[in-house]
Amino acid sequence: LTAYPSDDFPVAILQSSVKITSEAPRGLRANLVGSFHADPLSNPDFYEGSIIPNCFKPLLYALCFFHAVVQERCRFGPLGWNIPYEFNQND
Repeated sequence: LTAYPSDDFPVAILQSSVKITSEAPRGLRANLVGSFHADPLSNPDFYEGSIIPNCFKPLLYALCFFHAVVQERCRFGPLGWNIPYEFNQND
């Protein structure tokens, strides 16, 4: 759901409604816990459905850890990874 006005949704209801936002948790540990408690990662069948579970679990952890690091670095503004960089053919 978004707060963007639409012809199909009355503007008066949108203006009088309560709006909330969801922010990423602060810190690597909290972000990792949040990732592993979200769907589908919180479902044990998700892990058992893998063809190669010995490779899947460490790869999934690495992906969640990378996501947590990127989320944390975005908070530092220009000192983080938010500086736009133009790639060229040499890159």
